[in-house]
Amino acid sequence: MSSKLRDNVVYNKPDNRIMVKTEGNLIYIICHKEEQQEHVVKRMTTDTCVLESYEHWEDETVILTFRVLDEYEKIPYES
Repeated sequence: MSSKLRDNVVYNKPDNRIMVKTEGNLIYIICHKEEQQEHVVKRMTTDTCVLESYEHWEDETVILTFRVLDEYEKIPYES
């Protein structure tokens, strides 16, 4: 994402394919298809953001919860 997400904001519009909400250091993303989940996990998983939980709802709908790591939680990069 090019800009920082603000705390406690829902980033949704009627035509969105996925829904995003932030709350503290958590980012909730609702996906409606398996292909979306795979793409979101690839894009969101970084050195500073990890998949915290996965909650399956009806049909293919899934809530992915990512946690933005604090400075002391980050894993040092080894070369």
